Amino acid sequence: MLWKSLLLLCLGLGGFLAGMWIMRTGMERMAVDRLPDIIKRFVKTSTRGLLTGTVLTALIHSSAGVSIIAIGLVSAGAMTFADSLGVILGTNIGTTVTTQVLSFGLESLIIPCLVVGVLLSVFLRGTYKYIGLAVLGFAAIFLALELIERALTPLSTMPWFRDVLAFSSQNPLLGVLAGAVLTALITSSTATTMLTIVLASQGLVDLPGAIAIILGNNIGTCITSIIAAVGTPLNAKRVALAHVILNVLGVAAFLPFVHGLAAMCTWVSQDIAVQVATSHLLFNVISSLAVWPFTKWFAQLVCWLMPDKKAA
Repeated sequence: MLWKSLLLLCLGLGGFLAGMWIMRTGMERMAVDRLPDIIKRFVKTSTRGLLTGTVLTALIHSSAGVSIIAIGLVSAGAMTFADSLGVILGTNIGTTVTTQVLSFGLESLIIPCLVVGVLLSVFLRGTYKYIGLAVLGFAAIFLALELIERALTPLSTMPWFRDVLAFSSQNPLLGVLAGAVLTALITSSTATTMLTIVLASQGLVDLPGAIAIILGNNIGTCITSIIAAVGTPLNAKRVALAHVILNVLGVAAFLPFVHGLAAMCTWVSQDIAVQVATSHLLFNVISSLAVWPFTKWFAQLVCWLMPDKKAA
């Protein structure tokens, strides 16, 4: 029974990642030749960079994708390191949009989305084909969530599984570590967030424990920027370092107030899935907006931490 549940859980996570990839591919293909130009054009101030990063990440459902493009543009000298910071802040906000949408029960849309997605992606070309891919990926995500819920149902009856999760829930640092490691392994903070929402919905973790995992997600998602910056010029490496510092400091600032954040989220909704998604939104919006007015000085700090060896 245990191995069947674990296999189903792996299939569900795999299906979720595949659905995210299909949906992201469809959205990216609709603007594949314009994304770098859009980013270069709209990042001349930190405010415009923040808005650009938020909107693009919300549209293509990939903070990692937008971050990698920003690192590539900085590496090529098409965008300055300071200009990229607004984009990075925006990606942290934009990544919450997918979670917000998925936290509401939209299971009734699975079949219509599957039908529309298959028809558009198979029988049409151009923009309509890519719209079909995006819709098909959306349906695949919800199907994968159903698999994950079914996989966790038998596990929830096992005392050892409940004990491990209960222990983690009572130790926020362990929750942060679990979220960071899992997100780094599967390279998708959205997948980890949705898994956390499922666990919370089934009563396997309480809201503060779920929030701790969500905080860890934001550290684990930096792994993509770090990998993308390997072998790039100094300014591109600074972008990755800035991403890590922003998220780690944000988690450190929020961690002592996990229970207060949980109480705030209960005001929004009685549905714990919405509460977890709201905590994800609040963390990313507050931490990004807190740094936004100081991006110029933050850029100077990162340059001081990672100086040009030739200049030194």
